[in-house]
Amino acid sequence: MSHSISSICILRLSAIGDVCHAVSAVQAIQKAHPHAKITWVLGKVEAMLLAGLPGVEFVIFDKKRGRAAFKDLKAHFKGRKFDVLLHMQVAFRANVAALQIPAKVKIGFDKGRSKELHSLFVNQRIDPQQEPHVLEGFHNFARAIGVKDNQISWDMPYTADDELQAKALLNGLEKIFVISPAASKKERNWLPERYAALADYASKQGFSVVITGGPTEMEQTLSDAIIAHANCDIVSLVGKTQLKTLLCVLKEAKLVLAPDTGPAHMAVTVGTPVIGLYAHSNPKRTGPYLYQHYVVEVYHQNLLSQKGKSAKELPWGTRVKGADLMAQIEVEQVKSMFDKVVKQEQL
Repeated sequence: MSHSISSICILRLSAIGDVCHAVSAVQAIQKAHPHAKITWVLGKVEAMLLAGLPGVEFVIFDKKRGRAAFKDLKAHFKGRKFDVLLHMQVAFRANVAALQIPAKVKIGFDKGRSKELHSLFVNQRIDPQQEPHVLEGFHNFARAIGVKDNQISWDMPYTADDELQAKALLNGLEKIFVISPAASKKERNWLPERYAALADYASKQGFSVVITGGPTEMEQTLSDAIIAHANCDIVSLVGKTQLKTLLCVLKEAKLVLAPDTGPAHMAVTVGTPVIGLYAHSNPKRTGPYLYQHYVVEVYHQNLLSQKGKSAKELPWGTRVKGADLMAQIEVEQVKSMFDKVVKQEQL
């Protein structure tokens, strides 16, 4: 597609980790099309993290409004027509949202990644990719509109006040090790006593241990259990940070330990190494992008056990099921990875 594009709409509603991946692609597009006006349709929570992203108009899609959310979207774009819509989400809700966005060209995923009737809502596709990470898929949308420089980088929006709030919460702490223990689904969480064992291990090596998380009952219960099992002092910021403050807390940290959850990807965007814990999804597809070599995973062994085939023999992104898979990740495995990160990153 030519460089004469003057208006671009991005459709990626959720989730936190995915919009972090998308930011990198959007900012690559901005460099290649500096005069194009960029509009991004995204979810309410995700907009809280990305508010203030330079050069981007945000249109919030509030899924809690049900059918009214689609009417809101249609009304917002009445009288407008984009040169191109980059339809970066295959979920049916996003597909219906795409119907409300007028655009000359609507670019979606290749057939191999199309689900939930996605193909019916686009008129062009990105090129297929061999075993792509989610972030690489988004960058392929940038390539589809002529972006040749797909350097992976982020310039996340936060203010001096966000940084001051984070530093106030971390006052007196040095060499911070953040545990962000809760994924969106309980089955993706590691055991609290094992998180506690890593907290104790890090503390003995001179790290200050901090737990982060949202205000939900599950996150509070998990963090309380970790603190109860640990012998070291742990600072709990659970329920105490807005997303931008959390981003700055992660920026201040030396190292983050997390399962497959949004804060792991937030940490990547601000250059903080992440030890990712994975059992249900392929970390080569959804792991912390710059730190996939620091992942501790039992995904591949469970995939082979459940499906009888390797990841290369199955559709890319095939997930495995089981409520207790994360328990297969042993404390000693994570301690060994912790040592590797400390050595390689010179922490």
